Amino acid sequence: MRVLVSDPLAEEGIRRLETAAEVDVITNLSPEELVERIKGYDALVIRSGTKVTADVINAADRLKVIARAGVGVDNVDVDAATKKGIIVVNAPGGNTISAAEHTIAMMLSLARNIPQAHASVRRGEWNRKKYTGVEVFNKTLGIIGLGRIGTEVAKRMKAFGMRILAYDPFITESKAAELGIKLASLEEIYRESDFITVHTPLTPETRNMIDEPQIKMMKPTVRIINCARGGIINEAALAKAVAENRIAGAAVDVYTKEPPVGNPLLEQERIITTPHLGASTAEAQINVALAVADQIIAISRGQLPTTAINLISIPPETIALMEPYMDIAERMGRLLGQLGTSRFEQLEIVYGGSIAEKDTRLITIAAVKGLLSAIGAHANLVNSMALLKEKGIKLMESKTEVANGYSNLITMRLKTTSETFAVHGTVYRPDDRRIVQINDYRVHVPTEGNLVLVLHEDRPNIIGPVCVVLGEANINIGSMHVGRISAGKPQLMVLNVDTPLDDETMKRILSVSGVLSARRISM
Repeated sequence: MRVLVSDPLAEEGIRRLETAAEVDVITNLSPEELVERIKGYDALVIRSGTKVTADVINAADRLKVIARAGVGVDNVDVDAATKKGIIVVNAPGGNTISAAEHTIAMMLSLARNIPQAHASVRRGEWNRKKYTGVEVFNKTLGIIGLGRIGTEVAKRMKAFGMRILAYDPFITESKAAELGIKLASLEEIYRESDFITVHTPLTPETRNMIDEPQIKMMKPTVRIINCARGGIINEAALAKAVAENRIAGAAVDVYTKEPPVGNPLLEQERIITTPHLGASTAEAQINVALAVADQIIAISRGQLPTTAINLISIPPETIALMEPYMDIAERMGRLLGQLGTSRFEQLEIVYGGSIAEKDTRLITIAAVKGLLSAIGAHANLVNSMALLKEKGIKLMESKTEVANGYSNLITMRLKTTSETFAVHGTVYRPDDRRIVQINDYRVHVPTEGNLVLVLHEDRPNIIGPVCVVLGEANINIGSMHVGRISAGKPQLMVLNVDTPLDDETMKRILSVSGVLSARRISM
């Protein structure tokens, strides 16, 4: 595996990568240089300096993963990466404490005018009255975004005796109560808070979420902190509000353009500014470097990442539990994709028994990957769902307690323009996964290797001649399963063979008297 590191990365992370990959560290590349350099690399490691545009992604011929040594990925065209099947990972936990502590440092500095007072003393002044501050004790702190960093800020500021209001549509009342936090609307936060800190990603929905109309709702004594992402707060509106004494001050670590040359925030003494230092601690730099290195190594070994931006985020222990089901679902999808001979219209997946109680999202993605791979699509766990939608194939999912006598059962049905096929599979043990039904035929088929599906008349002297054909072609049969609906109706013979059948052998099987159809299946 070849890895390009295009931004400065802690040496510990580079050494970790070098245990499993060939690593090149080439920083300060222009966009044009990166487009040229990216060819031949399997992984790209960046921080905030490198912009991974669609041009870079389209130029990559081997790229499997883009790893951001930090949290925000607004410098990566995630949509372009997803479309090409490239995993985008970040390190959301590595700098959590550093970012939370910097937020609190900014808040306390803002409350007590520390940077301004420091500069004043350095100028030889002694003006204590001018820099009189306020306590945070008994004040209301409004937190917008209660993720990892927002939560850590809340925990620490509760210890300062602050009342905490938080807005986060993904946090339950019970979770907030557990943290001793009151959930509130954005309007409540704007109207009631003495301090407001934002901790959301920068998205179309959060861009300029604090602008002139929101500032008008706030107390004139409010102080605003942004150590999350530049652009969440309208910089011009914030600078104007401070200049006109409509709010007491602000502390900003991030900007829409960095460095913030000519930014109106820099013109106001009561706005504290720092150069994007939220994650700039020795500990955080090591943590995020090691985190992305581990993610890249895991992906290189065929494992699922745990912090993918464009892949469902599921805990490692859950992934380990789901792996056997993902494997059989992918193979079932591959089988269905090879049975269908006309345009695919709809894929239906039904989870029955114990598996219906689990988070089955990754299993569904694996099934779709198998289906699309069978028809030549370059599908993986990242782009499968987008490709399915692009091809106009409808997906239906359902769950039921019914498992037809098995402890767990996955049923997949593929509807094409001319017919419908069904496959049923179960996991007996992590190392024993079986297809137990194909259409209406009950079978007991292993999910690996090469299969031959032979539909034949229900009469003697058909199975033997088919096996003779394989023997004469020097093809060994690993197992055989025959499914029967009822006497007199066609039977389905499923042969697991050690080597794929060539065209001539298939012709000979089809020429056996009583054989109605035969299909080669690669699992």
